[in-house]
Amino acid sequence: MSDTRRFATLAVHGGEPRPAAGGSVVFPVFQGTVFETDPGGGVGDAPYSRLGTNPTQRHLHRRLAALEGAEAAVATASGMGAITTALHSVLATGDHLIAAGDFYGGTLQFLTEHAARLGWSFDLVDPGDPDAWRRALRPSTKALLTESITNPLTAVGDLAGAARFAREHGLTSLIDNTLATPVVFRPHAVGFDLVCHSATKALNGHSDLTAGAVTGSRERIARVAAVLGSYGASLDPHAAFLLARGLKTLALRVQRQNENAQAVAELLAAHAAVAAVRYPGLPQHPDHRRAAALFDGFGSVVTFRPVGGAPAAEAIVKALRLPYAAPSLGGVESLVTRLRLDGAAHGMSGEVVRFSAGIEAAEDLVEDFAQALAQSPAALV
Repeated sequence: MSDTRRFATLAVHGGEPRPAAGGSVVFPVFQGTVFETDPGGGVGDAPYSRLGTNPTQRHLHRRLAALEGAEAAVATASGMGAITTALHSVLATGDHLIAAGDFYGGTLQFLTEHAARLGWSFDLVDPGDPDAWRRALRPSTKALLTESITNPLTAVGDLAGAARFAREHGLTSLIDNTLATPVVFRPHAVGFDLVCHSATKALNGHSDLTAGAVTGSRERIARVAAVLGSYGASLDPHAAFLLARGLKTLALRVQRQNENAQAVAELLAAHAAVAAVRYPGLPQHPDHRRAAALFDGFGSVVTFRPVGGAPAAEAIVKALRLPYAAPSLGGVESLVTRLRLDGAAHGMSGEVVRFSAGIEAAEDLVEDFAQALAQSPAALV
């Protein structure tokens, strides 16, 4: 039976045993790698960290499943570990994948550099165009992969339609829910089979560990876990403990990040030194209505193109005092990253800046961006 408690309550209590070991309110770290088996039991019956069955790992898996509303979950050593392991669990030599989205660079790199070597083929299609999915469909198509909010262009595809399309054609549907998080969107509720995360980002939220997660039915996660165990890419028990701890504040952090991203996006959208802004919370975003209907919030990532290209982007990033100029996203501290986008739509081609909102005061972030934009060459003309 699904847990009907509100998300903020689930973030604290979902998947938590009561009482925990020794009566502790906080589930402990089982750092050991060797556990006794029952007399007559096999080696595979004992908890083992490489297989993700150490008690601390299992505790994290219960927590992750509760937050995504899934039957089961498994944690991986990174977000790319989650995506690649999930794909390995559903694709074999000769299979075809429909990839719907302008994907995170690591995912796109994996597909372009390794899919052919593995005997897989794939087509990149528009996540908001069901006709493109139908045109890409082949007899060998076995899965559809998309993102809830794409990185960095923040597109929001027809997610419910994608899950329905996959179901109608006997495909496994996979989605990367990193940018949205289960606070904003829970893909299993609209029919996705496997949900992946880079838990390095918002799920942990403190920029101090690398991890990934996959959630789904018990049967599907058993297949993912089997691949994961063979590749030896399970998450270390101590990192699992830290991630389980980070999840407790997920609802609070993401709510503040969404509010901060909205405030900065509105400033950017009204500023003469900014040529284009992409944030699903803005009414002018092409997917705003879809995001408003699907989501509880619009995420923490804002991407914008300054007037003046690379010199302007460099000046703005250097002038910012609060955000760190660093890659990644989803942490409690705000980050900015300069990116080069070639051929992107909606006025975003060229030098752009991706802003990942932290949990600082919105007023301070807005003031900081206002003074930094004033240092842009476009503002000084």
